Amino acid sequence: MQGKDVFMTYESEVRSYCRSFPEIFTKAKGSILTDVNGKEYIDFFNGAGAVNYGHNNDYIKEKLVNYLMSDGIIHSLDMMTVPKQEFLEFFEEKVLKARGFDYKVMFPGPTGTNGVEAALKLARKVKKRNMVWAFMGCFHGMTLGSLALTSDSGSRGGAGVALNDVYHVPAPYMFPELDTIKYMQTLLDDDHSAVEKPAALFLETVQAEGGVQVMSVEYLKALREFCTKNDILMVIDDVQVGCARTGTFFSFERAGIEPDIFVMSKSIGGFGMPFALTMFKPELDIWSPGEHNGTFRGNQLSMVAAKAGLEYMLDNNIEAEVKRKEAIVKEYLEKNIASDKNKIRGIGLIWGIEVADGKTALDIANRCFENGLVIERAGRDNNVVKLMPALTIPDELLIKGMEIIKNSMQ
Repeated sequence: MQGKDVFMTYESEVRSYCRSFPEIFTKAKGSILTDVNGKEYIDFFNGAGAVNYGHNNDYIKEKLVNYLMSDGIIHSLDMMTVPKQEFLEFFEEKVLKARGFDYKVMFPGPTGTNGVEAALKLARKVKKRNMVWAFMGCFHGMTLGSLALTSDSGSRGGAGVALNDVYHVPAPYMFPELDTIKYMQTLLDDDHSAVEKPAALFLETVQAEGGVQVMSVEYLKALREFCTKNDILMVIDDVQVGCARTGTFFSFERAGIEPDIFVMSKSIGGFGMPFALTMFKPELDIWSPGEHNGTFRGNQLSMVAAKAGLEYMLDNNIEAEVKRKEAIVKEYLEKNIASDKNKIRGIGLIWGIEVADGKTALDIANRCFENGLVIERAGRDNNVVKLMPALTIPDELLIKGMEIIKNSMQ
């Protein structure tokens, strides 16, 4: 058995990305993927946001290789280790405190959904309420608690059980005439709303899988005020749009707000390494020892890579670079792609092009792939072509990738 037949014969039908990008890949460097035939592709998918600093980033790779060669401990559950000590100190001093933030750090497991599950459990434990609220259009993960938060029917359909104790509020972009803050306040105040007061409100400041829907600064500030007023924990899922993706390391910084709890994963691993963090205000740290754990929450290579990724981000002024490149993308899309039929929206280096329907978006993505660009879709009916390149992508590759999109759309 050769080539692609191996995957089609032995791998489960649940596989997905390989259907969108049907070649066998062998190498990756920076913003270029290479398949076994030597064909190169510009990467606008970026490991679903897991490699913000580019594939095989030299600075991070050197730190990983050196640690491996030193016979440093690799697996440690949540025991005290040098890599954990160094990561915690760097993250607290150079990232959190440098921004005026005070949060306890929890290592919930290797994936974003692990972090969301921990946030869910903690919020319910703190407030002693089962109900949580989330927004329509959101994506928070595929394990049962996170999936109950997630709104898309395709993901929810695979659960096999009822997904309970979550109420979904219309996202602000869905009904521009509806004041969703007032709507939520009415749900709380009306003794006939039949909706329970939540322990927490979960949100993404940018709904990535929801079609790159950016919540405004004014709306985020209003949400913070609403949660504070009503004794509801504000929980931000920064798994996909954190790590400088929006132009600030934490996506909520632009609004000048502080969530009670927030979750990071994907590029916090620095190198595409599996790593997740759940962070919360110190007064919320009411866990009992071992009350939430996981075998791989102590992946030392992930901690080495994460610290190196943070160092690289700060040393190379990545946040400013993202804001500079945001202007390049915005200008190009507005000049060459935006129209009455094609709506564009985004922030930092996550942008969406909303087209007529899902079939059109699929045709565009397929044609992009044929022309040497890896790009994914999102949104309702998957009708949004989503640009999410590495934050380190050279300007010329960024523009070349967008030219491929323009030509593919034509």
